[in-house]
Amino acid sequence: MSVNTAHANNGVLIHAGEYILLHSDSVSMEFSGQDNPIFKGSKGGRIYLTSHRMIFNSKKSSDSMQSFSAPFVALSDVEIEQPVFGANYIKGKVRAQPNGNYVGEVKFKLHFKAGGAIEYGQALLRSAKTAMNNYHRGGLAGDDPPPYQPAGSWNEAPPPAYQPPPGYYGWLPHHDAFSGPAPNTVFMSDNPPPYPGIVARFGSTHHYFYPIQRPMCVVLVPALIP
Repeated sequence: MSVNTAHANNGVLIHAGEYILLHSDSVSMEFSGQDNPIFKGSKGGRIYLTSHRMIFNSKKSSDSMQSFSAPFVALSDVEIEQPVFGANYIKGKVRAQPNGNYVGEVKFKLHFKAGGAIEYGQALLRSAKTAMNNYHRGGLAGDDPPPYQPAGSWNEAPPPAYQPPPGYYGWLPHHDAFSGPAPNTVFMSDNPPPYPGIVARFGSTHHYFYPIQRPMCVVLVPALIP
Protein backbone atom coordinates (compact mmCIF):
# COMPACT_ATOMS: atom_id res chain seq x y z
CA MET A 1 0.00 0.00 0.00
CA SER A 2 1.09 3.57 -0.64
CA VAL A 3 -0.47 6.82 0.53
CA ASN A 4 -1.13 9.90 -1.64
CA THR A 5 0.20 8.31 -4.81
CA ALA A 6 -3.02 7.51 -6.72
CA HIS A 7 -4.73 10.85 -7.34
CA ALA A 8 -4.37 13.72 -9.81
CA ASN A 9 -6.51 16.72 -10.81
CA ASN A 10 -9.39 15.67 -8.52
CA GLY A 11 -9.38 12.22 -10.12
CA VAL A 12 -7.68 8.84 -9.89
CA LEU A 13 -4.18 8.10 -11.22
CA ILE A 14 -3.56 4.60 -12.59
CA HIS A 15 -0.68 2.84 -14.36
CA ALA A 16 -0.25 2.33 -18.07
CA GLY A 17 -2.18 -0.81 -19.01
CA GLU A 18 -4.24 -0.78 -15.82
CA TYR A 19 -8.02 -0.49 -16.13
CA ILE A 20 -10.97 0.00 -13.80
CA LEU A 21 -13.23 -2.95 -12.99
CA LEU A 22 -15.57 -1.34 -10.45
CA HIS A 23 -16.18 2.16 -9.11
CA SER A 24 -18.42 3.39 -6.29
CA ASP A 25 -18.84 7.08 -5.59
CA SER A 26 -20.13 6.82 -2.02
CA VAL A 27 -17.99 4.98 0.53
CA SER A 28 -16.27 5.65 3.82
CA MET A 29 -13.11 4.14 5.25
CA GLU A 30 -11.68 3.78 8.73
CA PHE A 31 -8.13 2.75 9.62
CA SER A 32 -6.53 1.33 12.76
CA GLY A 33 -3.23 -0.10 13.95
CA GLN A 34 -1.16 2.91 12.88
CA ASP A 35 0.07 5.92 14.87
CA ASN A 36 0.55 7.99 11.72
CA PRO A 37 -1.99 10.87 11.96
CA ILE A 38 -2.76 10.56 8.25
CA PHE A 39 -4.90 7.50 9.11
CA LYS A 40 -6.99 9.22 11.80
CA GLY A 41 -10.74 9.66 11.43
CA SER A 42 -13.42 8.35 9.09
CA LYS A 43 -12.80 9.29 5.46
CA GLY A 44 -15.47 9.70 2.81
CA GLY A 45 -14.78 9.27 -0.87
CA ARG A 46 -14.68 6.99 -3.88
CA ILE A 47 -13.44 3.40 -4.19
CA TYR A 48 -12.04 1.77 -7.32
CA LEU A 49 -11.28 -1.85 -8.05
CA THR A 50 -8.76 -2.03 -10.87
CA SER A 51 -7.02 -4.87 -12.66
CA HIS A 52 -4.14 -4.55 -10.17
CA ARG A 53 -5.31 -2.99 -6.90
CA MET A 54 -7.88 -1.26 -4.72
CA ILE A 55 -7.73 2.55 -4.77
CA PHE A 56 -9.47 5.04 -2.47
CA ASN A 57 -9.77 8.74 -3.32
CA SER A 58 -10.94 11.23 -0.71
CA LYS A 59 -13.69 13.74 -1.52
CA LYS A 60 -12.42 16.17 1.11
CA SER A 61 -9.66 18.38 -0.27
CA SER A 62 -8.46 19.31 3.23
CA ASP A 63 -7.88 15.68 4.29
CA SER A 64 -4.19 14.83 4.65
CA MET A 65 -4.97 11.50 2.96
CA GLN A 66 -6.09 12.26 -0.59
CA SER A 67 -5.62 8.70 -1.83
CA PHE A 68 -4.31 5.30 -0.95
CA SER A 69 -3.36 2.43 -3.20
CA ALA A 70 -3.56 -1.20 -2.05
CA PRO A 71 -2.03 -3.66 -4.57
CA PHE A 72 -3.64 -7.08 -4.41
CA VAL A 73 -0.33 -8.65 -3.36
CA ALA A 74 -0.22 -6.38 -0.26
CA LEU A 75 -3.65 -7.43 1.07
CA SER A 76 -4.32 -10.03 3.76
CA ASP A 77 -7.13 -11.18 6.07
CA VAL A 78 -9.80 -9.65 3.83
CA GLU A 79 -13.32 -10.52 5.00
CA ILE A 80 -16.87 -9.48 4.19
CA GLU A 81 -18.66 -8.70 7.46
CA GLN A 82 -22.45 -9.07 7.68
CA PRO A 83 -23.45 -7.87 11.16
CA VAL A 84 -26.93 -8.57 12.51
CA PHE A 85 -27.37 -4.86 13.22
CA GLY A 86 -25.80 -2.37 10.84
CA ALA A 87 -24.68 -2.32 7.24
CA ASN A 88 -22.34 -4.85 5.66
CA TYR A 89 -18.70 -3.83 5.29
CA ILE A 90 -15.30 -5.14 4.20
CA LYS A 91 -12.29 -5.36 6.49
CA GLY A 92 -8.69 -6.40 6.02
CA LYS A 93 -5.02 -5.55 6.39
CA VAL A 94 -2.59 -3.93 3.97
CA ARG A 95 1.21 -4.05 4.13
CA ALA A 96 3.10 -0.90 3.22
CA GLN A 97 5.05 -0.76 -0.01
CA PRO A 98 8.64 0.40 0.42
CA ASN A 99 8.74 4.15 -0.37
CA GLY A 100 4.95 4.24 0.01
CA ASN A 101 4.82 7.12 2.56
CA TYR A 102 4.17 4.93 5.59
CA VAL A 103 5.71 1.81 7.13
CA GLY A 104 4.37 -1.40 8.59
CA GLU A 105 0.79 -2.53 8.28
CA VAL A 106 -2.62 -0.92 8.64
CA LYS A 107 -6.10 -2.38 9.17
CA PHE A 108 -9.09 -0.98 7.28
CA LYS A 109 -12.87 -1.08 7.24
CA LEU A 110 -14.67 -0.14 4.04
CA HIS A 111 -18.36 0.86 4.23
CA PHE A 112 -20.62 1.31 1.20
CA LYS A 113 -23.25 3.99 1.79
CA ALA A 114 -25.36 2.91 -1.21
CA GLY A 115 -24.92 -0.85 -0.79
CA GLY A 116 -22.69 -3.17 -2.77
CA ALA A 117 -20.29 -4.28 -0.01
CA ILE A 118 -20.84 -8.01 -0.61
CA GLU A 119 -20.55 -7.66 -4.40
CA TYR A 120 -17.42 -5.52 -4.23
CA GLY A 121 -15.89 -7.78 -1.59
CA GLN A 122 -16.41 -10.91 -3.67
CA ALA A 123 -14.85 -9.24 -6.73
CA LEU A 124 -11.93 -8.01 -4.63
CA LEU A 125 -11.28 -11.45 -3.17
CA ARG A 126 -11.43 -13.09 -6.57
CA SER A 127 -9.11 -10.51 -8.14
CA ALA A 128 -6.63 -10.70 -5.27
CA LYS A 129 -6.50 -14.50 -5.38
CA THR A 130 -5.87 -14.46 -9.12
CA ALA A 131 -3.15 -11.81 -8.79
CA MET A 132 -1.38 -13.81 -6.09
CA ASN A 133 -1.38 -16.83 -8.39
CA ASN A 134 0.34 -14.62 -10.98
CA TYR A 135 2.99 -13.42 -8.52
CA HIS A 136 6.18 -15.07 -9.76
CA ARG A 137 8.74 -13.46 -7.46
CA GLY A 138 9.48 -16.77 -5.83
CA GLY A 139 9.25 -15.21 -2.37
CA LEU A 140 7.03 -16.00 0.57
CA ALA A 141 3.53 -14.70 1.13
CA GLY A 142 4.77 -12.41 3.93
CA ASP A 143 7.40 -10.69 1.81
CA ASP A 144 7.12 -6.95 1.28
CA PRO A 145 5.16 -5.99 -1.84
CA PRO A 146 7.15 -4.41 -4.68
CA PRO A 147 8.26 -0.87 -3.81
CA TYR A 148 6.27 2.15 -4.87
CA GLN A 149 7.64 3.74 -8.03
CA PRO A 150 6.96 7.42 -8.86
CA ALA A 151 4.31 7.86 -11.53
CA GLY A 152 6.51 9.97 -13.79
CA SER A 153 4.65 11.70 -16.59
CA TRP A 154 0.88 11.24 -16.76
CA ASN A 155 -2.03 12.29 -18.96
CA GLU A 156 -5.76 11.83 -19.19
CA ALA A 157 -6.49 8.13 -19.62
CA PRO A 158 -7.97 6.83 -22.89
CA PRO A 159 -11.59 5.56 -22.69
CA PRO A 160 -10.65 1.84 -22.45
CA ALA A 161 -9.13 2.47 -19.02
CA TYR A 162 -12.55 3.39 -17.60
CA GLN A 163 -13.89 -0.16 -17.78
CA PRO A 164 -12.88 -3.79 -18.44
CA PRO A 165 -12.41 -4.89 -22.05
CA PRO A 166 -15.73 -5.97 -23.67
CA GLY A 167 -16.54 -9.63 -23.28
CA TYR A 168 -14.28 -10.21 -20.27
CA TYR A 169 -14.89 -10.76 -16.57
CA GLY A 170 -18.48 -11.91 -16.61
CA TRP A 171 -18.12 -12.54 -12.86
CA LEU A 172 -18.10 -8.80 -12.12
CA PRO A 173 -21.26 -7.82 -10.22
CA HIS A 174 -24.10 -5.65 -11.48
CA HIS A 175 -25.33 -3.35 -8.73
CA ASP A 176 -26.79 0.14 -8.59
CA ALA A 177 -23.91 1.19 -6.29
CA PHE A 178 -21.42 0.78 -9.13
CA SER A 179 -21.09 3.20 -12.00
CA GLY A 180 -18.37 4.22 -14.39
CA PRO A 181 -16.12 7.08 -13.28
CA ALA A 182 -17.16 10.52 -14.48
CA PRO A 183 -15.50 11.74 -17.70
CA ASN A 184 -12.12 13.43 -17.30
CA THR A 185 -11.49 11.93 -13.87
CA VAL A 186 -9.12 9.07 -14.77
CA PHE A 187 -5.45 9.80 -15.44
CA MET A 188 -2.75 7.39 -16.54
CA SER A 189 0.96 7.27 -15.79
CA ASP A 190 3.50 6.40 -18.46
CA ASN A 191 4.83 3.63 -16.21
CA PRO A 192 3.40 0.08 -16.15
CA PRO A 193 2.31 -1.56 -12.86
CA PRO A 194 5.25 -2.85 -10.76
CA TYR A 195 3.08 -5.65 -9.35
CA PRO A 196 0.88 -8.39 -10.85
CA GLY A 197 -2.74 -8.08 -11.90
CA ILE A 198 -5.53 -10.47 -12.71
CA VAL A 199 -4.15 -11.83 -15.99
CA ALA A 200 -0.92 -13.82 -16.07
CA ARG A 201 1.94 -12.28 -17.99
CA PHE A 202 4.66 -14.32 -19.57
CA GLY A 203 8.16 -13.10 -20.25
CA SER A 204 9.58 -10.09 -18.43
CA THR A 205 9.82 -10.27 -14.64
CA HIS A 206 10.37 -6.51 -14.30
CA HIS A 207 6.84 -5.29 -15.02
CA TYR A 208 3.37 -6.75 -15.14
CA PHE A 209 1.87 -4.80 -18.05
CA TYR A 210 0.62 -6.94 -20.89
CA PRO A 211 -1.98 -6.85 -23.65
CA ILE A 212 -5.09 -8.96 -23.19
CA GLN A 213 -5.48 -11.32 -26.12
CA ARG A 214 -7.88 -13.98 -24.94
CA PRO A 215 -10.50 -14.54 -22.24
CA MET A 216 -9.22 -15.44 -18.81
CA CYS A 217 -10.35 -18.65 -17.20
CA VAL A 218 -11.25 -17.88 -13.59
CA VAL A 219 -11.88 -20.44 -10.89
CA LEU A 220 -13.86 -20.02 -7.70
CA VAL A 221 -11.75 -18.92 -4.75
CA PRO A 222 -12.17 -19.29 -0.96
CA ALA A 223 -14.02 -16.56 0.88
CA LEU A 224 -10.83 -15.34 2.57
CA ILE A 225 -7.31 -14.45 1.52
CA PRO A 226 -4.96 -16.51 3.69
